[in-house]
Amino acid sequence: MSRIVVLGGGESGSGAAVLAKVKGFDVFLSDKGEIAPEYVALLEKWGIPYESGKHTEELILNADEVIKSPGIPSTAPMVQKISDKGIHIVSEIEFAGRYDTAKKICITGSNGKTTTTSLIYHLLKEAGLDAGLGGNIGKSYALQVATEKHDIYVLELSSFQLDNMYDFKADIAVLTNITPDHLDRYDHNMENYVRAKFRITRNMDREDCFIFCSDDEITIRHLDKIVVKAKMLPFTQKEEVRQGAYLKDDRMIVRVGDDQCDIFIRELALGGRHNVYNSMAAAIAGKVMNIDNENIRKSLSTFQAVEHRLEKVMSVGDVLYINDSKATNVDAAWYALECQTRPVVWIVGGKDKGNDYSPLIELARDKVKAMVCMGVDNRKFHEAFEGVVENITDALSAEEAVKKASSFAKAGDVVLLSPCCASFDLFKNYEDRGRKFKEAVRNL
Repeated sequence: MSRIVVLGGGESGSGAAVLAKVKGFDVFLSDKGEIAPEYVALLEKWGIPYESGKHTEELILNADEVIKSPGIPSTAPMVQKISDKGIHIVSEIEFAGRYDTAKKICITGSNGKTTTTSLIYHLLKEAGLDAGLGGNIGKSYALQVATEKHDIYVLELSSFQLDNMYDFKADIAVLTNITPDHLDRYDHNMENYVRAKFRITRNMDREDCFIFCSDDEITIRHLDKIVVKAKMLPFTQKEEVRQGAYLKDDRMIVRVGDDQCDIFIRELALGGRHNVYNSMAAAIAGKVMNIDNENIRKSLSTFQAVEHRLEKVMSVGDVLYINDSKATNVDAAWYALECQTRPVVWIVGGKDKGNDYSPLIELARDKVKAMVCMGVDNRKFHEAFEGVVENITDALSAEEAVKKASSFAKAGDVVLLSPCCASFDLFKNYEDRGRKFKEAVRNL
C-alpha cells in the first residue's frame, strides 16, 4: 500500500487526507502548528492518524508522495528534507484532479480572482447546473471529490496551489491579471511569479479555452513566450475584439463562436472598472458553457458582493465603513481607492510581501485625509506616505485601528480597510482581519 503524507492540516490538507484515505492509501497528516478543532474532528471521523505542533521525520520521510498545503513555502526545512530524499511533492489540486472527471473552470490572477470565481459559480447555479466551488475559496476540492459528485468544478487557484501542479488540466482557464504580489515566495523575482500564474494553462489543448485580460501588459508580454494551445478569448475595455468581450458605448459585448450577448454596464451588480473586467471574464465563461443570454444577464445583475471585498459594513454618524480586507496587494488597494468618491480615512498594514507603494501615492494625495497603519512593522508605509497624507498613526489591533480612524473621520467620509498586505502578523488570515474590523465598527 502506497504511503501518502499530507503536510498542513487546514482546509486543503485535511480534505486531501480524506481523499487519500477514500482511495485506499496509508495516510498520515502532519502540521507544525495547531490544527483547528473542525479539522481534528474531520480527521478523527475518517480515522486518519495525524500530529500537530511538530513534524516527526521518521513518520514523514518514509512517504511515497507528499501533498503539501499551499501556505507552506518550498523553503520550509521539512519540505527541503522531503525534496532532498527525492520524494515527489504535489498540491491538493494535483492530487484531487487524478480522481475527478468533471469539467473544471479554473481562475487565477493577482486581483479579482475570488470575485470572478464567485460570479462564474453564481452563473452556473442560476442556470441550473450542478457545480462545486473550491480551491482557494469554499470547501476543499479534494474533500468534494472524496465525498460529493459534481458535473463541474469552479476552482479559484492561487500561485501557491499552481506551483505543485503537473498533470492537472483546466477545461476553461481564466487569468484575471498579473501584478507584483507574493514576491517574497518567488525570490523577489517577478518572472518566477508570472510563470507560476501561467501554470494554469498547463496541459490545455485545442478544445479548451483560455480567458485573459488583453489590457494587462504583463499577461500580454508573456503570452508569446508561453505556448498556449487553447482557444484564446480576451476581454478588454480598450478595443473591439472578434472573440471574447469588449465595451461599446454603454454596453458590454460578449462573443464566443457565432453567439453574442449584450449587457448594459448600468445593469451589472458590481460597480467599478475592475468589476467590469471580472463580469466580462465570467460572461465569457458562461457563453463557453452554453448558458443562454437571459441567464447571463440575470446572474450578472443579481450577484451579491463577496465578503471582505469592498463590502459596505455600515454607516456610523454618516461615516461609511468599508471592509476590503481581501486587498492583500498594492493593485487591489489601488482599485479600492480609485472607486472612492468621498474623503478617505485609510486603514493599511500587515505582513509586507516586498511591496512597492509608489503606484498609490497620487491616489493617496488626492483622496486620503488620514492613514491608520495596523501592523507590527509599519516603517515602509511611513516612508512612502509621510508628506503625502497629512495624518498617519499606528495601531496594533482592529479595535484600536477603527477607534483611531473614527477620530479622524467627519460626516460624509469613508473609513476604508484596504490593507495592501497579508494579514499574518496580527491575524489568522484576511477573513479574520475583516471580521474583527466589522466587529470593531459595530462596537463603535
